[in-house]
Amino acid sequence: MPHVLLIEDDASVRDGMELVLRRHGYAVDTAATGEEALALLASPAGPGVELAVLDLMLPGIDGFEVCRRIRATGSTIPVVMLTARGDDSDIVRGLESGADDYVVKPVTAPVLEARIRAALRRAEPVRRRPDEDTHAGLFIDRAGLTVTKHGTPLPLPPTELRVLLELSASPGQVFSREQLLRSVWEHDFLGDSRLVDAAVGRLRAKIEDVPARPVYVQTVRGFGYRFGPV
Repeated sequence: MPHVLLIEDDASVRDGMELVLRRHGYAVDTAATGEEALALLASPAGPGVELAVLDLMLPGIDGFEVCRRIRATGSTIPVVMLTARGDDSDIVRGLESGADDYVVKPVTAPVLEARIRAALRRAEPVRRRPDEDTHAGLFIDRAGLTVTKHGTPLPLPPTELRVLLELSASPGQVFSREQLLRSVWEHDFLGDSRLVDAAVGRLRAKIEDVPARPVYVQTVRGFGYRFGPV
């Protein structure tokens, strides 16, 4: 039974979503504020949380800051932002703060549940190639799902790790954003290429010496992204 933390300040919305998620077989914890959510994640119950559904417009610290603080702890749980704010700037800001997905209200229960399932699948272990790769100091353990650079561990959230695994499995091959949406996010029909660009941006910030001049994850203008060659 997947364990979801639902962070929503509107009691009626929160209760309705909790009911829907429980009917779909999820265990649900709820929080009305970002501070309450962060305290729960830091408590002994925190490690049991497998995914967070996060509203943006919260009293106190907003959802952007909540997401940043979750990531600052090193947590890699998937974060699905669910909000009425659908401006491009909000979507980009949400993804850059570390969210794995961004869903704009109104959304039907089946679509939300599909996005949650897809995010949880991305967090599952990936063992397509049970081996280890080293690329110019970047060590990728596909069995252990760990990444180190020059011996320093690089904790990557599931979405960024999957992007890296997908690209590095075929060095030099160009992947379109649509291909990455299908293989990593598994929802091309709901996809938004900004999900890919934001995840690549966050990944570069962690693995590249100079993210503005990437060596590992390179942009192929007009087509998409490729890994190396390095």
